[in-house]
Amino acid sequence: MRFVVFGAGAVGGVVAARLFAAGHDVVAVARGAHLRAMTERGLELRTADETVVLPIAVAGEARAIAWHPDSVVLLTVKSQHTQQAIQALRTCAPATTPIACLQNGVANEPIAARSFGAVYGVSVMCPTLHLEPGIVEASSSPLTGILDIGRYPEGSDAMAEQIASAFGNATFSSLVRQDIMRWKWGKLLTNLGNAIEAACGPASRRGALADGVRAEAVACLDAARIEFSSDREDVARRGDLLQLRPIGGRPRPGGSTWQSLARGSGDVETEFLNGEIVRLGEHVGIATPVNRLLCAVALEMAQRRTPPGSYAESDLLDRLRRGQYGGTRA
Repeated sequence: MRFVVFGAGAVGGVVAARLFAAGHDVVAVARGAHLRAMTERGLELRTADETVVLPIAVAGEARAIAWHPDSVVLLTVKSQHTQQAIQALRTCAPATTPIACLQNGVANEPIAARSFGAVYGVSVMCPTLHLEPGIVEASSSPLTGILDIGRYPEGSDAMAEQIASAFGNATFSSLVRQDIMRWKWGKLLTNLGNAIEAACGPASRRGALADGVRAEAVACLDAARIEFSSDREDVARRGDLLQLRPIGGRPRPGGSTWQSLARGSGDVETEFLNGEIVRLGEHVGIATPVNRLLCAVALEMAQRRTPPGSYAESDLLDRLRRGQYGGTRA
């Protein structure tokens, strides 16, 4: 099995590094300064225990890869880049190529399934960091993360088992699930706090805004009769598997949306997280002002290159009280 890790950022870079170190055949797809750094120096993986530089093969685009019959794509770009990535893959990868979506949100699998016949969802619990070109960090050790997988839209097969086995011998915990999208909807509820953390700082993940986004989301999911994994299931699955440890004397500063703002990337995946709830609310007739506001604030911060943590939670709560919810590109 040859893994094509499409998007060698925080999660993709760490997964590529761990698979490569475990002896798997890996090629990564990266871009810009990150691509140049990986080409010139290799990919540097930092953990609490060690720093290693790995000579992982890297390409700047899908068509630069020699596609093998046993290639498996691990799609690890942010959700806002999935459509473009799938279009690129369509030009060179066989339609039978398995596509495993290691991404937040629930929109990626249906996009991939329009072009490829074997699509897998992966529920990612993997605290990682990517702020500098050529460098990724894995904050949990010795177990790097949890990568549960299942066939989209449901079920499992031999390929899911093979991918899970590869994850398992590369310092991840991976279960094959028949109902992977139920778990990804549950993970989406957790990811609704990413925009709050990015706007107001990590401490704000617990508070009035967090309570509001979740209450709106649960109401929408219940009204639409969409099943999702419970908090109790999530706690039981995590257990004590993820052991976050400081790297270089500092803890991980923030999650994926926080990192997008810190890098000044110009875009964020919030419209595929909180925006998913806004769209669902419109469909079922439930107001979602908190999620709508967070979509607007995150997009505004990304476009203006505003540093993460620039807002106080009281600022956003005041905007809610004044009915200034903003909009979303959804």
